[in-house]
Amino acid sequence: MIDQRKLPEKKEWLACHTLQDIITAIRHMAIRGAPAIGVAAAMGLALSSRSIKTEEYEAFRRRFLDMARQMELARPTAANLRWAVEAMVTVVERMHGDSVEEIKEALRKESHIILERDIEINIEIGHNGLGLIPDRATILTHCNAGALATGGYGTALGVIRAAFEAGKDIHVMVDETRPLLQGMRLTAFELMEENIPFTVIVDSAAGYLMRRKMVDLVITGADRIASNGDTANKIGTYQLAVIAKENKIPFYVAAPLSTFDLDLKNGDLIPIEERDPAEVVSFAGHQLGPEGAAAFNPAFDVTPARYISAIITEKGIAKSPYRSGIRNLFAKL
Repeated sequence: MIDQRKLPEKKEWLACHTLQDIITAIRHMAIRGAPAIGVAAAMGLALSSRSIKTEEYEAFRRRFLDMARQMELARPTAANLRWAVEAMVTVVERMHGDSVEEIKEALRKESHIILERDIEINIEIGHNGLGLIPDRATILTHCNAGALATGGYGTALGVIRAAFEAGKDIHVMVDETRPLLQGMRLTAFELMEENIPFTVIVDSAAGYLMRRKMVDLVITGADRIASNGDTANKIGTYQLAVIAKENKIPFYVAAPLSTFDLDLKNGDLIPIEERDPAEVVSFAGHQLGPEGAAAFNPAFDVTPARYISAIITEKGIAKSPYRSGIRNLFAKL
């Protein structure tokens, strides 16, 4: 995988050889973005299954389920991680009559299917969101929901990419996205690679731009979406949605159906990861704040559905009332 911690300074590949390598890469954000984490989890389980030295199905199953539980705990908020782990567990459960070697090969194939399908889904999301983008538009986005955060192409950035490829005159305002600067480091990197016009802004400038009508719409990705449409995404998303509604600017979420958690009736039930406070007061090993300063570092926040204009998925677009709209999307699977 590309080590996203090193971008854009250098493009460095990180090789993972064990289950713990992949869990560490996910926890330390060498790979990040809900769909990309799901792909990495699937491939990680396929890889680590090969280290199980037994030919007896039940012994293999017990060890694999233990690996799956460890993988699922790598990061708590992203729904795609659990979805991918469950998909891999299903492969093992349904092959109880096959040899262990056949199961291992089936796991490898399933992980590649998850990757390939994720890219297809992102392209479908981009196509479905195209009609929401005016022919000329300034678009604000937050964090990174592009090819780096997915199997390829992107969700929120996939919609932007599709609009640009369709010949629309767009300009992207990129939130820097503190504390790890995924917007400035990763989204700006991707947009530059694609020659899509953009401008980086500090997070706190977004309200200023919206009040001055310098933004036509906001679009973000998502890490988990509850059954009522409440959406968890990178910290800072909630305030963007509130400001957008205040200024009558559409706020869109782009995400695959694997990001939805239909077991959760609302966003208050979404677990929010809290990361090392050192990320707030330091960056790339350099101390930014005074030594010993206390910091609080929630990685995500939840945007209530009432602030979301539409949710763009591979099966279409859901709008309020979201509970029924989301059910209709899943009925198309």
